[in-house]
Amino acid sequence: MPATRIHLVRHGEVHNPGRVLYGRLPGFGLSELGARMAAASATAWHDAGVDVRRIVASPLQRTQESAAPWATAYGLEVSLDERLIEPTNRYEGQRPGFTKRSIGRPAEWPWIANPFRPSWGEAYESIANRMLAAVTSAWESVDGGDVVLVSHQLPIWTVHRKLAGEPLWHDPRKRRCDLSSITTLERVPATSSGRFTEVGYADPAQSLRASAVDEGAV
Repeated sequence: MPATRIHLVRHGEVHNPGRVLYGRLPGFGLSELGARMAAASATAWHDAGVDVRRIVASPLQRTQESAAPWATAYGLEVSLDERLIEPTNRYEGQRPGFTKRSIGRPAEWPWIANPFRPSWGEAYESIANRMLAAVTSAWESVDGGDVVLVSHQLPIWTVHRKLAGEPLWHDPRKRRCDLSSITTLERVPATSSGRFTEVGYADPAQSLRASAVDEGAV
């Protein structure tokens, strides 16, 4: 039989003193607080007796570091899947307010021509398709139990909206996908003809978030 549930886990707080949009840029790992947030999520699931059989992460540093405490807790290795990666974004390395600044930069007007796609990076539909392909592969990769996929805020939130039948374009300020949060999916019915549906959202690191800085996500 395939997996029972898929858990989409967001990475912990990133060390980002310049508060830039880090996207796929190298060198952006977890802060000390971020590491504790990641550990809090892994510990919560392990202590609750969740039967995790496989752990898969985006290839970026912050997601691999966030997957590490899960691997330790469950005695598993971490596999990598490019489909879980952060979307591309033309504004990588810039501080907040970049789309407004583009209004005064004619060369960048094509970047903001279509915010519903969006034209400044990977299309939302593309993000949803690759993420759901990764979810399907994870579901098929184990003989029972659960699979943890460690990814990023926008990819996880895009899956949420796709499964809910909502428009994929949205206000980034209203995403319900906090640092080290866990979004849980099941396939109903539990066959290859079934449809994935969201069945839970948990925030095990909530108590640590008061001093966290959540800036830099795409």
